[in-house]
Amino acid sequence: MILTHCVSHLPHLGRRILRRLFYRDVSLSRPSLSLLAEHPEHVPQWIRDTPLAMRYLRVLAPLDWTRIPSRALAHEPPIEPLPSPPFLAACLVKIDQHIRSMSRLRQYLVDHPALTWVLGFPLVPSSGSPWGVDVEASLPSQRHFARMLRTIPNEILQGLLDSRVTRLQEALPPEVRFGEAISLDTKHILAWVKENNPKAYVTNDDRYDKTKQPAGDPDCRLGCKKRRNQQTGALDASFTPTTDPVPASTVKVGTFYWGYASGVIATKVPGWGEFVLAEDTQPFNCPDVSYFFPLMQATTRRLGVHPKYGAFDAAFDTWYVHADFHSKEHDGFAAVPFADRGKRRYTFDEQGQPHCQAGLAMPLRSTFWSQTSRVPHETGRYGCPLADSQAKACPIQHKNWATGGCTTTLPTSIGARLRHQLDRESPASKAVYKQRTATERVNSQAVELGIEHPRLRNGKAIANHNTLISVVINLRALHRVRDKKMTITRPSETGSQQ
Repeated sequence: MILTHCVSHLPHLGRRILRRLFYRDVSLSRPSLSLLAEHPEHVPQWIRDTPLAMRYLRVLAPLDWTRIPSRALAHEPPIEPLPSPPFLAACLVKIDQHIRSMSRLRQYLVDHPALTWVLGFPLVPSSGSPWGVDVEASLPSQRHFARMLRTIPNEILQGLLDSRVTRLQEALPPEVRFGEAISLDTKHILAWVKENNPKAYVTNDDRYDKTKQPAGDPDCRLGCKKRRNQQTGALDASFTPTTDPVPASTVKVGTFYWGYASGVIATKVPGWGEFVLAEDTQPFNCPDVSYFFPLMQATTRRLGVHPKYGAFDAAFDTWYVHADFHSKEHDGFAAVPFADRGKRRYTFDEQGQPHCQAGLAMPLRSTFWSQTSRVPHETGRYGCPLADSQAKACPIQHKNWATGGCTTTLPTSIGARLRHQLDRESPASKAVYKQRTATERVNSQAVELGIEHPRLRNGKAIANHNTLISVVINLRALHRVRDKKMTITRPSETGSQQ
């Protein structure tokens, strides 16, 4: 009581010093969320009387806060170091409650003192408050919140996602093949800059000039969301219009934005839902295939085993994607639509040699190491099988017969053959390809949580925000799994008692 009376009469500087002492002993402010969720009788009465606080006590309890260091920032006075767990818990509430800015988040916590206690913020005592604490003095400023979001290492948030995947594996029934089939897709994110606002006065030369970086975000990049290779109507390539000509410089070939993209690997468990296995954020000018290896490495590490099947769109139809899912131990494969890219689809003989257009196996003439590809690899150059024979003519009269016959260049990896040989019309391939709905459903949840239009102005903050969105999606999924298991268990228990 004496301490509370003294704090209420301390000047502002004295209260800041006292608050700094509370921050040093944050671990003593209250027990862990998991312990409080198991023993709610230890929760103060004024907290138990607040439904919102008790709801988030249950929602946030499954998170493994031991993976998070107690300090993510260490500032010299007068800025107090903010403990990481309360800050991250507050960010999860911000996403779950659709709060757009840090200033509104801080006001939301001020309006809900019990929630502030549950999140773990050390509270400054006050005799003038009905709860005995001064929430306004206990919370850092909104600028400190924003600073934390852009400076906290993303590896810490990935650790939260690690624990969510582990908890989901433990919560789902043992017979469920969690993570056996996965899908990968990307979601565009619009930067908070005037160049993305069609109502802002920006000339087209400046709006879509990748060399003119927007002042509002130094990390965003110009990228294309969708592009059409074929035109219709007056712009069809099959004829040239004789009236109303359209200048080539004004033809719209795609939808362009300044921003980022979030790549997600998700898995679908029939009857239980869709779950996020890995997430990564890059600038918008990065191609989709650049997400493949980082996300697959994170997925394999979290599952403890490489997924057996994968579903991707045509942008991932590359030899290394197919080779990554090939294994002698199982019959896994990647279900990817064939992307011709101006080349025909090859067939191969039993030795793996490609057939020419006449149906003859083309022998390997030479190999070389390709360094221009995203993944350096050995490439083989295959030549005409009749070039060294006594044949006087090509069976199909190929146009290159006079110059030594046809040649082709293909990677020697088995993935290059699998890409051409995969039976995309088989029931197994179609069943795996349907797994792509997992990422579509996850991305729709991310859109609902505000991933498309973040009110943030740098890449690190947006990357951390996207990872936290994935944590929220998995948290919600975990509670749905647990609630469903309870509904399944209760009828069986009732029947056994009867």
